[in-house]
Amino acid sequence: MDAQDITGQWNGILKIQGIQLRVVFHINKTDTGYSSTMDSPDQEAKGLPVSTTTFENSKLTLKSTLARFEYNGDLKDTIIFGTFKQNGTSVPLDLSKIQKESTQNTFAKRPQEPVKPYPYYSEDVTFKNKKANVTLAGTLTLPKKEGIYPAVILITGSGPQNRDEEILGHKPFLVIADYLTRNGIAVLRYDDRGFAQSTGNFATATTFDFASDVESAISFLKTRKEINAKEIGLIGHSEGGTIAPIVAAAEPKDVDFIVLLAGTGLQGDKLTLLQKEKLEQAMHMDEQGIDKGQEIFRGAYDIILHSDAADSNIKNKVSTYLMQGFGDKVPEEQISAITNQITSPWWINFLKYNPVPTLEKVKCPVLAVDGEKDLQVPPEENLSAIKAALQKGGNKNVTTKLFPNLNHLFQDCKTGLPSEYSEIEETFSPMVLDEITKWIKKQVD
Repeated sequence: MDAQDITGQWNGILKIQGIQLRVVFHINKTDTGYSSTMDSPDQEAKGLPVSTTTFENSKLTLKSTLARFEYNGDLKDTIIFGTFKQNGTSVPLDLSKIQKESTQNTFAKRPQEPVKPYPYYSEDVTFKNKKANVTLAGTLTLPKKEGIYPAVILITGSGPQNRDEEILGHKPFLVIADYLTRNGIAVLRYDDRGFAQSTGNFATATTFDFASDVESAISFLKTRKEINAKEIGLIGHSEGGTIAPIVAAAEPKDVDFIVLLAGTGLQGDKLTLLQKEKLEQAMHMDEQGIDKGQEIFRGAYDIILHSDAADSNIKNKVSTYLMQGFGDKVPEEQISAITNQITSPWWINFLKYNPVPTLEKVKCPVLAVDGEKDLQVPPEENLSAIKAALQKGGNKNVTTKLFPNLNHLFQDCKTGLPSEYSEIEETFSPMVLDEITKWIKKQVD
C-alpha cells in the first residue's frame, strides 16, 4: 500500500473506562483535501460528521465539533498509531484497514427493549422550530390510532442524542415511551437538532436552544387531534431535567406537569466539580490528586464565570491558567482539548446557568426522582436543591423520590460508575417506570 494513501475505511477499538467500542472512520479525497465520517457500530451510530480532516507528512488529524472529539495519528506502513481525546480524556487508538469484530457480542441482552409489532400506534413525524430554522425528526406513539390522550415529550440529556437517547446499547427513551404508551399516555420523542435525522447545528447550540426545540414540540402536539392540549407534560433526563423547568416557567399555560429524571438543582460549575469528585472517588483515585484537580478546574471555571460573552481572549486565558496549573503533568494537546471543550458555547452557558431561579417560577406539578448511586448528578445535593427552590416559589405539588441502588441511567447497579452501564442488562428500572406512570395518571385524571 502507498504510505501516503489515507483514503478508505479505518477500523479500531476504543477502550474507555473498561468499555470497548468499535470505531470506524471513512476517509474520502476531495478537491480541497479530505473529508470523513465516523461510525460507532456497537452504539448503532453511523455517518457521524467529522468537522476537520487533515493529512500531511503521514500525520492524520480528525476533529468533530458535534461529538467533541479529536484524533491524532501517524501512518506507518498499514497502521495509524494515534490518540483519541474527548471530554478531557485521552486514550490510545490505533487504526487499520482490517475490520474489527465486536469484542463484547455487540452488548449484553436488553430484555426490556420492545419488539415489533407494538400493541399501539407508532408514527414517524417531523416538526419545525421556525425561529431556529430547524426541522426535528421523531416518533409519536399513541395507545390507539383513534382517540384523545394525555401526552408527554421526552427531553434528552447532554451530548448529541437520538430519539431513543441511545447509549452503550441501551435505548432508555424507547423503553420509557413503550411503557407509557401501553398505559394510555401518548409520547413524543425526537432526535436532537443536528443529529441523526434532525437538521441544525448541535455544536453551537446551548441549553436554551434545546428548550426552544421543546417549545416547538409542544406546538406540534397541539396540532394533533389525538392529543389533549390541556394535558401535555415534559419528562427530562439529566440536562433534559434542566430544560423542562425552563420551558414550564416560560410557557406555564402549555405545560401541565413535568418529571425530572436526575435533574439538576446546582449551578453548572458546582455540579461539574461535584460530579468530577464523586466519579474520581468511586474510582479510588488519590485524594491529593482529586483535591488538586478540584482547585485547577475551579480556577478555570471562575475565569469563564467572570468573562464577558464578547471576550475573544477567553480561550487563551483558560489555556494559560490550565498550563500553569497542570505544569508538565498533562500534555499540551490535552490541555488544548480541555480548553476547547469548556469554552464552547454549550459549556459556557452550562457553567454559568443556575437552575434555582427558574425552578422558583415553576407552578405546575413536579415529580423529581434520582438514583441513590448516581455519580453524574449526585442526588443528595441536587434533589434537595430542586425541592427547596420549588417550595420557595410556592409550588404546592412537588414530589421527590430517591431510589436505592440505581445509577444515573436508573439501572440497578453496584458502583454507579459509567463503566457499568453497558454491562447491565436492565435499561430502566421497572420501579421508576411504575412510579412515573402512576404519578402522571394522578395529574391528568
